Amino acid sequence: MNLSWLEWKNTPWGKATKDQWRYALRNAIAMCLSLWIAFLLNLDEPYWAMTSAAVVSFPTIGGVISKSIGRIIGSLLGATVSVLIAGQCLNDPWLFTFFIAGWLSLCTYISNHYQNNVSYAFALAGYTAAIIAFSTTSAADSMEVFDIAQARVCEVITGLLCGAFMMMLLPSTSDSTNLMSSLNKMHLRLLEHAAMLWKTETTQQIRTSHAGVINQILTMNVLRIQAVWSHYRLRRRNNVLNFLLHQQLRLTSIIASIRRILMNWPEPPENLQLVLQALLAELQKPDTDKYQLAKILQRIYPTNEDDFRHRTFWLRLRYFCWTYLQSSQWLRRLEEANPSSELQPPKVASIARHTDSTEAAYNAVRTFLCIFIGCAYWINTQWDVGSSALTLTAISCVLYSSTASPITSIMTLIKAIVLLSIFCFVVKFGLMIQIDDFWIFCAFLLPVLLTMQMMKLQHPKYTPLWGQLIVFMGSFLSVTNPPSYDYQSFLNDNVGKLCGVLLAGLAFQILRPSSDKLKSRRIIRALRRDFSDQISPHPQQSESQFESRVYHRISQLSQSKDEDTRDWMLRWGVVLLNCSHIVWQLREWQTRSDPLSIVRDVCIRCLKGVMTEKGVQQHSLAVSLKELQRMSDALSHHHDRSARDLAGLIWRLYCSLLQLQQAISLPEPPSSSEKSAPKGQ
Repeated sequence: MNLSWLEWKNTPWGKATKDQWRYALRNAIAMCLSLWIAFLLNLDEPYWAMTSAAVVSFPTIGGVISKSIGRIIGSLLGATVSVLIAGQCLNDPWLFTFFIAGWLSLCTYISNHYQNNVSYAFALAGYTAAIIAFSTTSAADSMEVFDIAQARVCEVITGLLCGAFMMMLLPSTSDSTNLMSSLNKMHLRLLEHAAMLWKTETTQQIRTSHAGVINQILTMNVLRIQAVWSHYRLRRRNNVLNFLLHQQLRLTSIIASIRRILMNWPEPPENLQLVLQALLAELQKPDTDKYQLAKILQRIYPTNEDDFRHRTFWLRLRYFCWTYLQSSQWLRRLEEANPSSELQPPKVASIARHTDSTEAAYNAVRTFLCIFIGCAYWINTQWDVGSSALTLTAISCVLYSSTASPITSIMTLIKAIVLLSIFCFVVKFGLMIQIDDFWIFCAFLLPVLLTMQMMKLQHPKYTPLWGQLIVFMGSFLSVTNPPSYDYQSFLNDNVGKLCGVLLAGLAFQILRPSSDKLKSRRIIRALRRDFSDQISPHPQQSESQFESRVYHRISQLSQSKDEDTRDWMLRWGVVLLNCSHIVWQLREWQTRSDPLSIVRDVCIRCLKGVMTEKGVQQHSLAVSLKELQRMSDALSHHHDRSARDLAGLIWRLYCSLLQLQQAISLPEPPSSSEKSAPKGQ
C-alpha cells in the first residue's frame, strides 16, 4: 500500500508556500473573527458575517478594498430597496413578486452592462435585496422588516471590517509591485512579439501570440484599477498608468502595421532582418537613447528619394522605436518618482470597455421570469422553505448570467451544495450540538477553513468548487444566536436551496445565453459600425478610444469555440485598426486647400463602401484597391516631397486593405432568426 500521501511534504500544509500560508491564515482567521464579533454584537444570524469575510478574500490589498467598497454600497442599496419593497407589499404577495423580480432583473442588466466595481455593487444590491426581502415575508409590520435589514447590513459590514483588519496584520504582495512587474514584463514581451511578427512567414503561433499580448494588456487594466484603490500614490499616478497601457496597445498596433508593410514590400533591403534584430536588441538595453537607435536606423535609411515604399517603412519603424523609447522613459519615471514629483503624460481616455446591451437585456428578462415563476409557485403551495430556494435562485440568476458558461457554474454550485449538506449535517448534529463553548468550535473550524483555503490555491482546476464551499459553508452550518438544532428544518432548508439552484439551472437551459456565434455576430457588427464612424468626416470616437475598443472586442472572443469568428475578429479587427490609424494620419497630414488635399479626401472616401454592417463588400474593395494603387503610383513620381509622403500613406492603406480580400463574402441570415453563424465577414 502506497502511503506517501501521508508524508508532510505531500500534504496541503507541507506543499503550501509562504504566500499561500499567509493567504490561508489571513482569510481563515478573518472568518472566525467575524463570527465571534457577530456573536458579541448579539446579531441573530452571525454566519452572514462569516460569509461576507469569505467573499472579500482577495490576494491583494487593492482587491480587498475595491470589492469591500462595492459590497458595502451594494449591501446598503439592496437593504434599502428590500425595506421599501417588503414594507410596502406586506399584504400583497403578487405585488411583492412583481417588484422583487423587477429589481433583480434591473440589477442583472446593470451588472452585465458595466464592469468591475459597478457590476459587483449592483449584483450585490440584487441578491442582498433577495436575501432580506424573502426572509421578511412573514413579518408583521414594516418595522420588523427594517430590523431584519439592519441586522443583515451589520453582519455584512462586520465581515468586511474583519477581512480588512486581517489584511493589515498579514499583508500580501503590494499591488504596485505586481502591476509594475507586469508592465515591465509586457514591455519586454512586446520586443519578442515584434521579432516574431516581423518575419514573413505566417503561422498559427503568430495569431496566438498576438491575441495573448492583447489579453494580457487588458488584464493589466484590471490590475491598475485594483492598484489605484490600494494606495494614494498610485491614485495620483493613475494618469501615467493609463497612458502606459495605451502606449502598449499602440505599440501592438504599430508592430502589426509594420508586418503588413513587410508582407507587401516587393524589394526590401538585403540587410533588413539584421538591422531589425539589432534594433530590438538595442531597445532591450535600459540605457539606450535616440542617438544609439538612430545609428542603427541609418543603416537602412532610404537613399533613393523616389522609393516611397522604403521611406514609408523607415518612418514607421522609427515611429515604433521612438514610441517604445518613450514608454521606457515613462516606466522609469514612474518607478523613480517620489511622493512630491508631478508627472503629466499626454492625456488619453480610459481604456474603453464594450458591453453587449442586447445580451444584458436578455439576461434581465430571464431573471425576471425565473423569479416570478418561483414566487408564483411559492405563493400557491405555501412552501415552508420557499425563502431559501428563491434566495439561491436569485443569487444564481444574478451572478452567473455574466459568466462565459453559466451552466458550468450552476453544476459546480450543485456539487458544492451536496457536499456541504453532507459535511455540515455531520458537523452540526455530530459535533456542534455537543459544544457549548465558542472557542472550542473555533479550534475545529479554523483548521478546516485553513485547509480549504490551501486546497483552493493548490488545485486551480477545482478553485471554483473550493471557493463556493468556503463562501457557502457559513449559511449551511447556520451558526445562529441562539443556536438551533432541528433535523427537519435543516434537511428541508438544504433541499430548498438545491431546488432553487436547479430552478436557475433550468432557466439557463430553456433561455440559454447567446451562443458564441450570436455574440460574435453582434460584436462584429458593432466593430463595423465603429469603423464606419472612424472614416466619417466627424468621428464620435477618438483614435485611441477606437483602438482600445477593438482590442477589447478581440479579447471578448478569444475564448470563443467558433474558430472562424475568432480568426475574423483578430485578423480583420487589426486590419481595420491599421486603416483607422492611417485615416487619422491623413486627416492630420495637411490642412491647406491644394490638389494634394483633394487627393487625400478622395483616398478617405474610397473606404466608405468597403466595410458595411453586412460585411466586406468585395466589389467595392477591388475598386478601392485599384484606385489606391493608381494614386500611390501617380504620386510617387511627383516632384514635391510631400506628395511622395502622401503616396507612402496611401500605399500603407493599400497594404492593410489587401488583407480583406481573403474575407468570406456570403450573405448573413436574417437577424430576426439569429440561428446560423456569421458568414458575411
